[in-house]
Amino acid sequence: MKDYFKLEITAESKNEAFARATVASFSLALSPTLEEIGDVKTATSEAVTNAVVHAYRGGEGIIEIIGEIDAKENSLTVTVADFGCGIEDVERALEPFYTTKQDDERSGMGFTIIDTFTDEMQVSSTLGAGTTVKFKKVFKKC
Repeated sequence: MKDYFKLEITAESKNEAFARATVASFSLALSPTLEEIGDVKTATSEAVTNAVVHAYRGGEGIIEIIGEIDAKENSLTVTVADFGCGIEDVERALEPFYTTKQDDERSGMGFTIIDTFTDEMQVSSTLGAGTTVKFKKVFKKC
């Protein structure tokens, strides 16, 4: 059995810092470098912020975060799921600078940032049912 945690938070921007800290703390079991912790925190922030900003369109909602450690490969897998409106075109949403919030200050770089700071990333979405972002970070062994 892999070591894991499951966290449920309300989709409010104030909870993004809590999610970051939780995932970073959980990753300490893998003896990460400061750079690796920063990578995980950044990816988590982007995934949670995407859910807060886009999933519920200003309404109330829940974000579920699951972290799993695989000691054999010294990796952390994080799944961030919302149960909101979903993404109409995931392939297009994965393109750098694409955003559905044209009147906002959003850069459209969330998924690109997650992909850059992690070793693997998957995004799945169903209209009207939500979006799941899953990313994996493999830590260097000391």
